[in-house]
Amino acid sequence: MLRIYDTRARQVEEIAAGRAVRMYTCGPTVYRHAHVGNLRTYLLSDLIRRVLERRRVRVLACQNITDVGHLTDSGSDKVLEQARAEGRSVGELARFYEDAFRDDTSALNIRPPEHTPRASETVDLMIELIARLIERGHAYEVPDGSVFFDVQTFPTYGEISGNRLDSLKPAHRIDAVDPRKRFHADWALWKPSSGELTWDSPWGRGFPGWHVECSAMSLRFLGAAFDIHVGGIDLRFPHHEDERAQSNAATGHEVVRHWVHGEHLLFDGRKMAKSTGNVVLLSDVAAAGLDPLAVRMAFLEHRYRQQLNLTWDTLRAADRTVRRWRARVAEWSESPSAPMAADYAERVEAAFTDDLDTPSALRILRDLERDESVAPGAKFETFLHLDQVLALDLSTEIGKARVLPPGAGELLEARGRAREARDWEEADRLREELAEMGVRVADTPDGQTWT
Repeated sequence: MLRIYDTRARQVEEIAAGRAVRMYTCGPTVYRHAHVGNLRTYLLSDLIRRVLERRRVRVLACQNITDVGHLTDSGSDKVLEQARAEGRSVGELARFYEDAFRDDTSALNIRPPEHTPRASETVDLMIELIARLIERGHAYEVPDGSVFFDVQTFPTYGEISGNRLDSLKPAHRIDAVDPRKRFHADWALWKPSSGELTWDSPWGRGFPGWHVECSAMSLRFLGAAFDIHVGGIDLRFPHHEDERAQSNAATGHEVVRHWVHGEHLLFDGRKMAKSTGNVVLLSDVAAAGLDPLAVRMAFLEHRYRQQLNLTWDTLRAADRTVRRWRARVAEWSESPSAPMAADYAERVEAAFTDDLDTPSALRILRDLERDESVAPGAKFETFLHLDQVLALDLSTEIGKARVLPPGAGELLEARGRAREARDWEEADRLREELAEMGVRVADTPDGQTWT
C-alpha cells in the first residue's frame, strides 16, 4: 500500500486504505490563469490517486473552486477587481478561468475529482459551520456582526506547522491587533459588508472568511472523517492550521488522517509569482513547441516534497525524453509479444508506493530501456503498464507513420557527412543527440538507417 509523508505526523506513514479513500485538495482561485507552479499540487493529488487505484482502491476526491475573491484574507476582492479590469461580470470571469484551469489539468492528464464545489454556491454550508462553531463555544460574535474563531479553545493548534500558539506574535496588519478579538491569533469566520457579493446571515449581511470554505466543503462532500488532505506547502500555515481547527472543533474529533504537502516550484532559481513577473503558463510551454506533458515529466523527475527549480533547459530535456519513449514504445510494439519484465515492473511499483519516489521509478525505466537482455515485446508491455501511473501518453505513436522530429533530418545529414569524412567521434556524438530526440540510428553496409 502507499506510504507517504504526513506533515502533521512528521514521518512517512502508510495510507490504511480499505476499498475506498477520500481525498481533499485545495483548489484554485479562478481570477487568472494558473501557472505551472500552481499545477504541481494537482499533479501530486493525481499521483496519489493513480497509485491507489492501481491497488484497486476507489478514490473519492473533492477539490474546491474559489470563485469569490473576498473569501481570501488579502484585504481586496481579487475576482471583482479582475472582472472590472477585463470588462466582464464576476460570473463570466470566474467561469472563463475555471474552464482554462480544467483545460490545463486535462492537458497534464490530471484526472478530474468527483466533486468540484464552487465557493459562491456553498455559502450556506459555511454559514451552517460558523453557527455550529458558535454553538460549541469555539467562535464568538462581536457587535458589528463579525464572527471570530476563538483559537484558545483549540489547544492542539499548530500541530501541522509547528507554530505554537503561545509563541505566535501579531502580524504587521491592522486586523492582527484588532481590539474586537479575544486573542490576536483569532481569525474572522464572517465579515460584515454591504458591498457586492455579500450574503444574508444570522449575524447580518457579509461574507465568510477564507479558511471556512475548505472546512465546510470537505465535511459536506467527504464526511466527518476523511483520509488525505493535499495542498501546497505555502498553505500549511495559516490556512491548513485554521482549517484543521475549524473542522475538528465542529465535529469534536480529528477529521483528516493524513496531511500531504507539495514543495515550492522555482523557475530559473526564483519563486514563480505574478508579483515578480516570473510566471510560466502551460500555454507558454506549448508555444515554445514543447508537449505539455513535458511539464508532467519534469515534475516526475523530482520528489513531490523536494523544491524543484524548473528551467527551459529541463523542460526541453523532459520533452525529448517523452518523445523518445513514445518512439521506443511504437518501435517495440512491432516486435513479437512477450510477458512483461516483471522484475523491472515490481521495482517501479515499489518506488511509486515509497512516498511517491518517481525519480527512482524513472531511473529504473531508463535502465529497462537500455537493457538489451530484455525482449522488445517485454519492454513494450512494461512501459505501457506503468504509463497508467506516469500518464505520459506513451502509446500515442503506435501505428503512426514514422516522421522525424524537427531538426532530426539536419542531424542525420550531418552524421552522414561525418561518416564519409571518417570522423567517428562526431558521428557517435550525433548518434547520441539523435537518440535523445527519439531517433535510433543503425549503420549498415549501405549507409545509416533510422527508426
